[in-house]
Amino acid sequence: MKAIAEKKKSQNIAEYIIYMYQMEDLIRAYDFNLDEIRQFVISHYPISDTEKEETAKWFEELKNQMIEQEIQKEGHLADIQMIVDNLAKMHWDLLKTDKAYFETYNTAKPFVIDMILEAGDKSVGHEIQVCLNSIYGLLLAKLKGREIPKGYTEATEAFGNVLSYLSFAHANQE
Repeated sequence: MKAIAEKKKSQNIAEYIIYMYQMEDLIRAYDFNLDEIRQFVISHYPISDTEKEETAKWFEELKNQMIEQEIQKEGHLADIQMIVDNLAKMHWDLLKTDKAYFETYNTAKPFVIDMILEAGDKSVGHEIQVCLNSIYGLLLAKLKGREIPKGYTEATEAFGNVLSYLSFAHANQE
């Protein structure tokens, strides 16, 4: 799992962020109990015993960071949020300098506005946070077998295009 995260981080930053959101929620789902994570998650993963031990240590580090940053109930790790914020800065720069990105974002923009309006008084963060949260929400809904609201798939497809473009730009920047 740690290896998957590292691979995603180097190849597709948006996938990495969403994967890390999943890991945060997995730790929360097991109520920060590393023994249960070892028993019910890590032990079933097809990796060597050495990799399982490394993965357990990685989960322990994540758990400790979450406790230290007081995000046991909700929120995201500071280093992950920093990556999201950096993608937002890249987004704002690309809007001014890259016509293809501008067009890609313009397709997603009405959906972003809809999501912000739907949130009402609840803060949803910047546009890139909205895109990530929507795609992660779709993933969770599918995993839980929930019905996907009409139009949501179209929105997440547009958000996915924005995030793919940003991931590509991020990889080329590195």
